[in-house]
Amino acid sequence: MIKNLGFEKYAYDWRNEHLDDTFTELELAARNNIEIIGVWLWLNAKRDSLQHLSADNEHLLQIIKQLDLKTTFWVGFNGNFFEGLDQEQSVKKATDLVGFIAEKVTAMDCKIALYNHSGWFGNPLNQLEVIQKLPEFNIGIIYNFHHAHGAINDFNNVANSIVPYLKAVNLNGMEVDGKKILPIGHGKHEKEMIRTLQKSGFKGPWGILGHVASRDAKEVLEENLNGLKVLLAPE
Repeated sequence: MIKNLGFEKYAYDWRNEHLDDTFTELELAARNNIEIIGVWLWLNAKRDSLQHLSADNEHLLQIIKQLDLKTTFWVGFNGNFFEGLDQEQSVKKATDLVGFIAEKVTAMDCKIALYNHSGWFGNPLNQLEVIQKLPEFNIGIIYNFHHAHGAINDFNNVANSIVPYLKAVNLNGMEVDGKKILPIGHGKHEKEMIRTLQKSGFKGPWGILGHVASRDAKEVLEENLNGLKVLLAPE
C-alpha cells in the first residue's frame, strides 16, 4: 500500500498488540527501500520511570537493535509524569527523562525528537526548555497539527520558536473548536499554518495521517493527499 501510494518513507506508530508484527513490518519496509524516518515511543508514569522502561518499550528497542535500524525516536510523555509539579520541577523531570532516553537511543546510533502530544510536555515551548538543557544530543521536535488546536491563535509565535528544531510536521484539518482529526483541506486554518511554517524557514518533511481506526487506512491517506493537493494548488 505504501509503495502504491507513492511514498518512500514513513514513521512507525504502534500499540502493544502490534509488537508481534513489528520486526516483520520494518524488515519488509527495508526490503522495499522504504525509509523508516521515525518510530513512536510513548512513556507513561504507570509503566515507565527514570532508568526503567516498560517491557513493551524495551521490546521495541530490542527490535530496532536487531534490525540495526538507524532512525529517530519520536518521544512523548503522558501528563501523569508532571502532575502536581510547577514549571521548574516539570522542566527538571522532563530533562532527566529525555536525557535518559537520549542516552539509550544514541547508543543505538539513533536520534531523538520530542512529540507534541498533550499535557505539559505537549507544549513545544516547554519542549524547547528541555532541548536547550541537553545540547549534546541535538534533539529535534516533531510537530503535529492534530495536537495543536490550542495553538492556532498564537501560531506565528509557536512557528518562529520551533522551526530551528523541527524535524517533521504532521498535517491535519484545523478548526479552533472542530474535530481533533479532520481531513486536510476541511479546516479553516491549516493552509495559513503551513504557509507560516514555510515563511519561517521549514521545508519539510511534511506528513499526513491515516489516523481513523474506523476506516480503511488507504482511503484516509488518499483523502488527505487529495485535500493537500487542492489546498496548495496555485490560485
